[in-house]
Amino acid sequence: MSTTLPTSPSALPADYPFAQVQVLAFDIFGTVVDWHGSIAREVRALYPQVDADAFALAWRAGYQPAMARVMRGEQGWTLIDALHRQILDEILPRFGLSHLGEAERQHLNRVWHRLHAWPDSVQGLTRLKQRYTITTLSNGNIGLLTHMAKRAGLPWDCVLSAEVFKAYKPHPDTYRGVARVFDLPPQQVALVAAHHDDLAAARGCGLRTAYIERPHEFGVAQPKDVSPQPGNDLHAQDLNDLASMLGC
Repeated sequence: MSTTLPTSPSALPADYPFAQVQVLAFDIFGTVVDWHGSIAREVRALYPQVDADAFALAWRAGYQPAMARVMRGEQGWTLIDALHRQILDEILPRFGLSHLGEAERQHLNRVWHRLHAWPDSVQGLTRLKQRYTITTLSNGNIGLLTHMAKRAGLPWDCVLSAEVFKAYKPHPDTYRGVARVFDLPPQQVALVAAHHDDLAAARGCGLRTAYIERPHEFGVAQPKDVSPQPGNDLHAQDLNDLASMLGC
């Protein structure tokens, strides 16, 4: 695979699945950034006595249940930063860290703002940006996503979040909201993600879809099945591979 950027995007055939797409919306956690590896490294450095891999997995495991409480109305609208903090406070005793003070907890919670991009992400996004408007579509809040992009060098044209739509993925308002923001029909927007459930929900709202393989999203010790599944328009090894598929 070439690592140099082409001087200009090549034309796509009219019948290509993405021929009419103008906006690429990206899932972030796991797709563009390595949440598990980033959290595990930081926890290992700060608290070497802790099983850092288990800590990262436990923190992430609370993510879906926390969002579900909000979407069921059991808790008012809450930013992901605040949900991450609630989960963190819940799991600290399990890992012998209940003694951490407020400043330490705040610093650790902001690790989600400091997540590292996968090695291909910056170059892949830069290539895709030549042809498409590229935006985030994440459950992460705007401040988190902006700080992450600044630190990791992610070249977004736009930062969209569940915070904008007051709904977490996979609620249809998030996917349809991207099309509405850019005044486009849904078929001219594509979701790029490493999660089949996210892609299926986007497809149900009329978006095009591209799956990105991230076999080590949950760590090297827990490889993920990244086999192709029916329904997705494209299946790519990484963002550079996707850029090549799209002639960028």
